[in-house]
Amino acid sequence: MEFLGLKEEVEYSESQLKQAIIDHLQTFLLEFGKGFCFEARQKRITFDNKHYRIDLVFYNRVLRCNVLIDLKLGEFSHSDSGQMNVYLNYYKENETNEGDNPPIGIILCAGKNENLVKYATTGLPQQVFVNKYRISLPNEAELQKIIKEEQNKIFDKG
Repeated sequence: MEFLGLKEEVEYSESQLKQAIIDHLQTFLLEFGKGFCFEARQKRITFDNKHYRIDLVFYNRVLRCNVLIDLKLGEFSHSDSGQMNVYLNYYKENETNEGDNPPIGIILCAGKNENLVKYATTGLPQQVFVNKYRISLPNEAELQKIIKEEQNKIFDKG
């Protein structure tokens, strides 16, 4: 997400990250791919007199479904997948229109443990994706490390 143009800081708040995405919405949508339409920021959903907020809500015309995005400043936690599952179940029951496919959830976080992601999201009735975001491009050493890790994953599976 280097296109956000955030100043180099030790930490960012979730609201700073959300505001930067909104400020650069066109570029953000193009990064995600074709067919995305912006619907809401901090979408409030309410049930049992309790309010919850979904960070970003999009509709994808190609997939014909809502895409809910939850931004996390820290590492992915198993509770993040449970939170997203609540949002997806609510959306499926209350916000999906006739002809729509079930909603998809994306959790963008600062880091993730692959095994934790696997165990936290496998078997969920909805599609939940977890990915690590970067505020800036990796330096040469980090890029080489990432490429080596990905190569090892490919060769371990083959």
